[in-house]
Amino acid sequence: MRDLGVGFRYLLKGQRWVARHGKQYEFGLIPGLITLVLYGAVLVSLAIWGDDFVGWATPFADDWSSPWLGLFRGLLTVVLWALALLLAVLTFTAVTLLIGQPFYESLSEKVDRDVSPDGTAPESNLPLWRELWISARDSLRILARALLWGVLLFALGFIPFVGQTVVPVLGFFVTGFFLTEELVAVAMQRRGVELRDRLALLRSRRTLVWGFGTPLGLAFLVPFVAVFLMPGAVAGATLMARELLGEETLDDSNDAEEVTS
Repeated sequence: MRDLGVGFRYLLKGQRWVARHGKQYEFGLIPGLITLVLYGAVLVSLAIWGDDFVGWATPFADDWSSPWLGLFRGLLTVVLWALALLLAVLTFTAVTLLIGQPFYESLSEKVDRDVSPDGTAPESNLPLWRELWISARDSLRILARALLWGVLLFALGFIPFVGQTVVPVLGFFVTGFFLTEELVAVAMQRRGVELRDRLALLRSRRTLVWGFGTPLGLAFLVPFVAVFLMPGAVAGATLMARELLGEETLDDSNDAEEVTS
């Protein structure tokens, strides 16, 4: 259980790192703002035209009597918007990382150089198009896994009591795990660590991952918060990736010894 606290401290340490490096923080905000505008446009469109879409998709219910027609389509509209919101939460990080690949690569490299004893950072030496392809491919694989978990948890949600208590908690831990994977991928992909190996590393330190990703996932439920926390989340994930890979890190702040001990 100690790893839960260690993971959370990495999250805080990443936020402190970008707070001390204002230009990097401002630079890292750009991809999140772009993604927020895109997702906001989709969700607003669903809120405005969701009723029309549900009506078009359910012509078999046109002859239903009141109030069943309104209740049925109203429920479907709510479910549609809720699923879109859930999908937005699950994919926000992946899409932001894909859009911001050059931004976050640069930020992660600067974190590595800042805390590395020799002042250097690993480099992938791959062309940008290749890095984008690998990032998109791995993000789709992670999204597929996350959706499978989402379907399973959705089905378990119909179990009385358990579905209203245990399942939501499990959902946040699952979200935290996959969210962390997306974030540490920035640093690990640069080191040539494949998705399968990344997942194995994360599973070996699940409580560390949950301590980092679960509170971040809760915060990311609010899109505006996700935008402003993303640069620090990438910085913190880079620091955590160094621990997972057994790399030495300089004590570059007063509490660094507490985090890495």
